[in-house]
Amino acid sequence: MRPRGGNPSWSQGGAPTLAPSPPPRRSSARYIPSMSVTVETGTTLAFDRFWRWLKRHANCILRAGTSDAYLYDHEDLHWHLEEDEDRTPTIQVLRGKQLLGEILIEAREVMFVQAMPDPDGDQGQFLFELVGGSGEEPYAVYHVVVAHGFDEEAQHRPQLKQ
Repeated sequence: MRPRGGNPSWSQGGAPTLAPSPPPRRSSARYIPSMSVTVETGTTLAFDRFWRWLKRHANCILRAGTSDAYLYDHEDLHWHLEEDEDRTPTIQVLRGKQLLGEILIEAREVMFVQAMPDPDGDQGQFLFELVGGSGEEPYAVYHVVVAHGFDEEAQHRPQLKQ
């Protein structure tokens, strides 16, 4: 059996030992052309700022959920965002007046909101992770996928889904 990593050499006792591999030869020819890499990092937002913005873009929500449950958009459904009497933010998905699903957000659990392009979605969709947990080990407590990125200047006029 051949040892891994390096060139084998045989010691006096007959057992193989590893000798360091010679350094790779440098060539003027490159196998992989150099290229610039852009690393896209997420933007962090305060929860209150994100919530105010999201309420103005409720019809842009594509999915919302937790690690246990997801609510998905559909052409005959609509989203409703509000706060209950205890000021707990609530995301609801409805068909007409019938409540199909609801997520209550414990805002005290959310440290910040991380915004990034949705790695699993179509071009232009953004994933907003509501991050909680401890400072050493934060994790996404809730998430919302929106059809576009965070832009406080953008306004939508109310319209019916088609």
